[in-house]
Amino acid sequence: MKTAVQTKTLTLVQAITDGLDTMLSESKEVILLGEDIGKNGGVFRATDGLQEKYGEDRVIDTPLSEAGFVGAAIGMAVNGFRPVVEIQFLGFIYPAYEQIMTHASRLRMRTLGHYTVPMVIRAPYGAGVRAPEIHCDSTESLFTHMPGMKVVCPSNAYDAKGLMIAAIEDPDPVLFLEPMRSYRSSRGEVPEGKYTVEIGKGKKLTEGDDVTVIAWGAMVPVAMKAAEDMKQKGINCEVLDLRTLYPIDKDLVIESVQKTGRTVIVHEAHATGGTGSDLISLINDEAFLYQKAPAERVTGYDTPVPYFGFEDHYLPTPKRVAAAIEKVMKF
Repeated sequence: MKTAVQTKTLTLVQAITDGLDTMLSESKEVILLGEDIGKNGGVFRATDGLQEKYGEDRVIDTPLSEAGFVGAAIGMAVNGFRPVVEIQFLGFIYPAYEQIMTHASRLRMRTLGHYTVPMVIRAPYGAGVRAPEIHCDSTESLFTHMPGMKVVCPSNAYDAKGLMIAAIEDPDPVLFLEPMRSYRSSRGEVPEGKYTVEIGKGKKLTEGDDVTVIAWGAMVPVAMKAAEDMKQKGINCEVLDLRTLYPIDKDLVIESVQKTGRTVIVHEAHATGGTGSDLISLINDEAFLYQKAPAERVTGYDTPVPYFGFEDHYLPTPKRVAAAIEKVMKF
């Protein structure tokens, strides 16, 4: 008889902690590095209690130098460790960009496959939490356009733990984006122990024949709410959660847009140069003749994320997504 899988009801950030704990207990090669991640448990408490459990040699408080500790983690990765670096906010990653672009993403190619860089860079991202400037950036496309890097972004607790474990086990560097506004906004059932969610595989959340709606991270609940509203008007949306931004699950996307012929893409990053543009290029390349309307994007604007009072006007909303769905239906 098959044994029932034991689960826990966790928030997204608790699931991340659980994933880190699972891998720290399994392998001494796993090392955590970052600012205030030890005694303080990280700015969002994602590593709370882990230094006490595993010691200061496994959960390391670093100086305030993103370039320094990301560079150190790269060196550790090529020498047999599996470091997991925490960047307090994605907007703080820019000093380390040179280390990631010049070394982490290229070492496999540079050494003709003799060395890989099995490291994870955790980065809370996105607006909607009333944080100051630089704390709310959604600049994932800086990294999806960096060959050699994988970029993942969970929208729920189950995927967060499974993707975290998969990222730590991956032989190549992974940027693990964590949607801040989803950290504690909901709970989900998460299996105890080890399991993985495959990197490079998205998930179909709803079946529909009229419009494909593509989202990830904190925009998934926004897309789902819009799809629910449209259902009351007789429009059936197929909502896709990409989960991995690079490499994108091309098969999932193309199969859906060939069926529906209409696409709406939702992301809070800037419109110009965003992942939505890459998705439209993919659709044009692989499914152009199936399209009944031009694809629509619902995104943030081409400005820095604004201050508190304007944040809600900057972010995509179910109302804006619904308007885009109606637009492609009426084309």
